[in-house]
Amino acid sequence: MAEALANHHGKGRVRAWSAGSRPLGEIIPQTYEVMQEKGISLEGHKSKRLDDVPVGDMDVVVGMGCEVVCPVPVGFKGRVIEWNIPDPYGRELSFFRSVRDSIQRQVIALLNDLDRSAERKQAESAETAG
Repeated sequence: MAEALANHHGKGRVRAWSAGSRPLGEIIPQTYEVMQEKGISLEGHKSKRLDDVPVGDMDVVVGMGCEVVCPVPVGFKGRVIEWNIPDPYGRELSFFRSVRDSIQRQVIALLNDLDRSAERKQAESAETAG
């Protein structure tokens, strides 16, 4: 959900990947259903391990919580954020919706923060150049 929501709301400004230390190996039907309710397709998405994504090249790594520590490579220079989002697996559809909405709020807040940071950097560069 996080990958799809970040890429959807990021509208090309970011590239997000989602992966887990112990992925299920499939995206379950409830996830497809609650994302479709928001008009977001998971077509082409798959369950991935951390080794399947370029963690070391990322600017921001978000740990979703679920009492699992997200390992980052030694020397990682980006930001690490912890959201503490509950795992909806095995729960009712309403819980999946709640988790989806919580992730969406966090994603939008992070995107806004990244936009503000980029604007500050541009302003600082303009002042230095001028």
